[in-house]
Amino acid sequence: MNIRNVGHSMKYEAECVAMLFFPDEKIVTAQYEAGAVLPQDEDFIENRLEDGVMKVTLFLNGELSSMSQPVLPVANSPYEEAEFIMCDMMYQLLSRATGVEPAWGMITGVRPVKLFHKRLDAGKSPEETAREFAEHFHVSQEKIELALETAKHEAPILKEATDDTYSLYISIPFCPSRCSYCSFVSHDIASKRAKEILPVYVDKLCEEIVSIGKTMAKIPITLTTVYFGGGTPTILSAEQLDQVCYAVEENFDLSRLKEYTVEAGRPDTITREKLKVLKKYNITRISINPQTLNDEVLRGIGRKHTAQEIIDCFYMAREEGFDDINMDLIAGLPGDTVEGFCDTIDRIIALDPENITVHTLSIKRSAKYGASWEERKKALELGCKVGQMVSYAQSHLMQGGWMPYYLYKQRNTLGNLENTGYCKKGYEGRYNIYIMDETQTILAAGGGSVTKLKSNRTGKLERIFNYKYPYEYVELFDEVLKRKERVVDFFEENRPVSLRND
Repeated sequence: MNIRNVGHSMKYEAECVAMLFFPDEKIVTAQYEAGAVLPQDEDFIENRLEDGVMKVTLFLNGELSSMSQPVLPVANSPYEEAEFIMCDMMYQLLSRATGVEPAWGMITGVRPVKLFHKRLDAGKSPEETAREFAEHFHVSQEKIELALETAKHEAPILKEATDDTYSLYISIPFCPSRCSYCSFVSHDIASKRAKEILPVYVDKLCEEIVSIGKTMAKIPITLTTVYFGGGTPTILSAEQLDQVCYAVEENFDLSRLKEYTVEAGRPDTITREKLKVLKKYNITRISINPQTLNDEVLRGIGRKHTAQEIIDCFYMAREEGFDDINMDLIAGLPGDTVEGFCDTIDRIIALDPENITVHTLSIKRSAKYGASWEERKKALELGCKVGQMVSYAQSHLMQGGWMPYYLYKQRNTLGNLENTGYCKKGYEGRYNIYIMDETQTILAAGGGSVTKLKSNRTGKLERIFNYKYPYEYVELFDEVLKRKERVVDFFEENRPVSLRND
């Protein structure tokens, strides 16, 4: 889809709105001076700002429609008010032309719940907030309810993320095989190169953990959560898991830890021996992530295990004493149907895990559906089906006693839908809330990980990136440690005087 901006340079938000209705197309924006006369020889959206009036014109499938509204006394001024009015008219025209009403309306950002928190914290009631998002942003009542419930359940945990606390993230970017939908930095352990570098990687990872531990010992703040992510952390052998867990235990004060999570992930990596190692180190929370309980869909995405093996691993973890288990699901996997996904939800509910996280498949824009009207309709219809899946999950999980406690959106998700963590009361995953809200410092170790230094007092957020791939991480390890030297300086610059080491 082509966007023509005439007389202004407001580009990003307009492209985001267009992507809601053309999810699998490249959006191309061209800039023109005020007064430009343009042809009507292909589908386009034209946003023309002249003499203080914004006019939006849509030409789609041979039909022409337009709206206009006064915005500013001076043309070419990219103020926020003008941008919102432009996007609102775009949204209305596109919704009418396509018959699509995105569940999140015009909300395209990663953290929609933060918008709700902002209004609630400013003193608005839930009813006033709901009305604003329905009328101003065209958000559906279902998503408004979801956002308000999420805000309610995460609010008390966000208050715990003070400047005198932090979390630790450990990255294990390896998997037994690569799923077809995966966009993470993760390496198939079946490859000779990955298999050879894994033990070297584990040694360097432990060395970084030791280094971070020494750094944080100089700073008088409390470690509250530890999270092993990936990849699939249980790709490590029981001995390697023991090695990494021991490094954490020996180099950090875990006495005031509120949560210790390891993503066990895929059942083809989980053994009783590994679960015993995790229990030995008092891991409080694990993930066993089926994504689906449909064997045909599992095969289609490249998983080399069955749904029954997932269920067997779940019960084995229960036998080993794990009483806080998360299970991840994905709506919109290739080959899945609305009926198949709903069946998966029902079967997971029957297992009764403490946490259930429902993700929406995120796709790479590849112009797969082309730009014909029929092909565009296929993309929109797919988003509609995934919307039915996510709605079923939301209603049945909330009716069953699982409440939403964190939520985020990714770019290019089918139907512009969300990823939501649901939990039984008292089982909120604190790290998930902290990482998505960017409200707490998180020290990160391992390839592809990102340290986030946060001061709520000053509002400062600073990132330190580790090298993306394990091979770079190992080869350039000295630089990894050197970058972390910034941590102490950040705390000295941004923490209250009472927390400084003067």
